Amino acid sequence: MPVPKKKETYSQAMARLEKIVNQIDNNELEIDQLAEKIKEANEIIAFCESKLTKADREIEKILAEKQESEE
Repeated sequence: MPVPKKKETYSQAMARLEKIVNQIDNNELEIDQLAEKIKEANEIIAFCESKLTKADREIEKILAEKQESEE
Protein backbone atom coordinates (compact mmCIF):
# COMPACT_ATOMS: atom_id res chain seq x y z
CA MET A 1 0.00 0.00 0.00
CA PRO A 2 1.53 3.34 -1.01
CA VAL A 3 2.42 5.68 1.83
CA PRO A 4 2.59 9.40 1.11
CA LYS A 5 6.01 10.11 -0.32
CA LYS A 6 8.20 12.79 1.23
CA LYS A 7 8.29 14.70 -2.04
CA GLU A 8 4.59 14.30 -2.69
CA THR A 9 2.75 17.60 -2.77
CA TYR A 10 -0.50 18.40 -1.05
CA SER A 11 -2.24 18.54 -4.44
CA GLN A 12 -0.91 15.13 -5.45
CA ALA A 13 -2.04 13.62 -2.15
CA MET A 14 -5.49 15.18 -2.52
CA ALA A 15 -5.76 13.78 -6.06
CA ARG A 16 -4.96 10.28 -4.73
CA LEU A 17 -7.55 10.75 -1.97
CA GLU A 18 -10.20 11.90 -4.46
CA LYS A 19 -9.50 8.83 -6.61
CA ILE A 20 -10.03 6.53 -3.61
CA VAL A 21 -13.23 8.33 -2.61
CA ASN A 22 -14.55 8.02 -6.17
CA GLN A 23 -13.72 4.31 -6.23
CA ILE A 24 -15.61 3.83 -2.97
CA ASP A 25 -18.57 5.94 -4.11
CA ASN A 26 -18.82 4.04 -7.39
CA ASN A 27 -18.52 0.62 -5.73
CA GLU A 28 -15.42 -0.13 -7.82
CA LEU A 29 -13.57 -1.91 -5.00
CA GLU A 30 -13.80 -5.50 -3.93
CA ILE A 31 -14.42 -6.01 -0.22
CA ASP A 32 -10.81 -7.17 0.20
CA GLN A 33 -9.51 -3.94 -1.32
CA LEU A 34 -11.87 -1.71 0.63
CA ALA A 35 -10.08 -2.00 3.98
CA GLU A 36 -6.71 -1.34 2.31
CA LYS A 37 -8.03 1.73 0.51
CA ILE A 38 -9.64 3.11 3.66
CA LYS A 39 -6.35 2.69 5.52
CA GLU A 40 -4.51 4.41 2.66
CA ALA A 41 -7.07 7.23 2.68
CA ASN A 42 -6.53 7.73 6.42
CA GLU A 43 -2.77 7.97 5.86
CA ILE A 44 -3.29 10.53 3.09
CA ILE A 45 -5.62 12.56 5.33
CA ALA A 46 -2.99 12.58 8.10
CA PHE A 47 -0.34 13.67 5.57
CA CYS A 48 -2.55 16.50 4.26
CA GLU A 49 -3.50 17.59 7.76
CA SER A 50 0.19 17.78 8.66
CA LYS A 51 0.92 19.88 5.57
CA LEU A 52 -1.95 22.26 6.39
CA THR A 53 -0.87 22.60 10.02
CA LYS A 54 2.71 23.36 8.97
CA ALA A 55 1.55 25.94 6.44
CA ASP A 56 -0.74 27.54 9.04
CA ARG A 57 2.16 27.85 11.51
CA GLU A 58 4.40 29.40 8.87
CA ILE A 59 1.71 31.93 7.91
CA GLU A 60 1.10 32.85 11.55
CA LYS A 61 4.86 33.35 12.04
CA ILE A 62 5.11 35.57 8.94
CA LEU A 63 2.12 37.65 10.01
CA ALA A 64 3.51 38.03 13.55
CA GLU A 65 6.87 39.14 12.18
CA LYS A 66 5.15 41.61 9.86
CA GLN A 67 3.09 43.02 12.71
CA GLU A 68 6.19 43.38 14.90
CA SER A 69 8.07 45.22 12.14
CA GLU A 70 5.16 47.65 11.71
CA GLU A 71 5.09 48.57 15.42
